[in-house]
Amino acid sequence: MGKFDKLLTKLLLGNSDKNFAFNDLVKILLSLSFKMRVNGSHHIFTNERIIEIINIQPNNNIAKPYQLKQVRELIVKYKLWQDGAESK
Repeated sequence: MGKFDKLLTKLLLGNSDKNFAFNDLVKILLSLSFKMRVNGSHHIFTNERIIEIINIQPNNNIAKPYQLKQVRELIVKYKLWQDGAESK
């Protein structure tokens, strides 16, 4: 199991939502073919395969738990882990 797979599993399990590194969340989204733009502290992710836009902000280098939940729900809803994510 590669590093990407471990991070994705950690996110999907939801056991460490209070201690999930913001940079790890960004890596997951970029690996799932999301495009990122930054406006101040807001990191905005879009993907041509889904309608929703993901807007996340770091909290002292930790991802906010409610934003992790939103990302997890989108990954599951659109089955993004199955669509050829780049293993990194």
